[in-house]
Amino acid sequence: MKETTEIKCNVIDVQYQLCLAKDQQNMAPSTPVFDSISTEVSRFETVVKSSAAKLFPRIRSGSYADIGSRPSMDDEHVRIDDLSAHLGSYFKCPSSFYAVFDGHGGPDAAAYVKRNAVRLFFEDVHLPQTSDVDDAFLRALLNSHREAFLKADSALADKSIVSSSCGTTALTALVLGRHLVVANAGDCRAVLCREGVAVDVSQDHKLSYLPERRRVEELGGRVEGEYLNDHLSVTRALGDWDLKLPVGSTSPLTAEPEVQQFMLTEADEFLIIGCDGIWDVMSSQHAVSLVRRGLRRHNDPELGARELVMEASRLHSADNLTAVVVCFTSPNPVESCEPQSRRLRFFCLSEEARSKLKSLLGSN
Repeated sequence: MKETTEIKCNVIDVQYQLCLAKDQQNMAPSTPVFDSISTEVSRFETVVKSSAAKLFPRIRSGSYADIGSRPSMDDEHVRIDDLSAHLGSYFKCPSSFYAVFDGHGGPDAAAYVKRNAVRLFFEDVHLPQTSDVDDAFLRALLNSHREAFLKADSALADKSIVSSSCGTTALTALVLGRHLVVANAGDCRAVLCREGVAVDVSQDHKLSYLPERRRVEELGGRVEGEYLNDHLSVTRALGDWDLKLPVGSTSPLTAEPEVQQFMLTEADEFLIIGCDGIWDVMSSQHAVSLVRRGLRRHNDPELGARELVMEASRLHSADNLTAVVVCFTSPNPVESCEPQSRRLRFFCLSEEARSKLKSLLGSN
């Protein structure tokens, strides 16, 4: 039974093997994701060495959301494990798409971007028609994500869609073969578990982040403590047109995302995407360790996401809570301790000890 389970964990479909082979031919160093991620790319010597080769199984994901202590639920999220079911043969490699939208000033902005996510990010963009995921394709893909954020932002300028005081942060993650593209505007966060170590693959856009604070101040934004223009705790968001300059102007509050791309390796176990309600009360490493322990017990990303949200609630998060867990590998189960047979041990007592024992027993 154990051997069968190991084989199942290492089997991937033919389409995915072909994709890995294509990546092997066209692989190039990925764009660095901050200083914490090495620029060196780990290469497979062969696509499939044996049934015991540690290859990525079919992606699995789970999500969980809770209103928390807020009077309304303004979070939305997208979870698509099989993007081809929505786009047909748009991508030649297996692809998945995930997103978290954390609304403020009401739920309407987040709900609009969620409803139109597939159209904004894939149907309305122009990507090269090629079967190769090469450098040119990836550059076009990163640019298309930037355009999608800005198009969504422009749409939210229409007061017939949402109020001008309504907005949302947004974080998306596209898995294309072994390529991961993360785009972020706001304080949602994406974190990789790399052999148990948390690796942030997005940057929180807050005034506490010095490059963002400088950018805002250089563009004339008013900074009061940790708030932009006495109102927002984030420096990037979609919508919020009562705080932005007219369409076409460069505004301190911007919807332009930071987009990063890199290559997944065998060391990357899973990805967590969460709204700021999670990160307000726990570190990236705390979240990764919690989810990793859970997955080793039950191997259920849905339950892992729920446990993460419940932990944030236990730590008294004051916000809506949303988490998505995307598994790239099957975890090694926690080894259970086999019950050992009882062993009888015999002790030799000295003559003096035997005498004392007899004396004690006699007195009782």
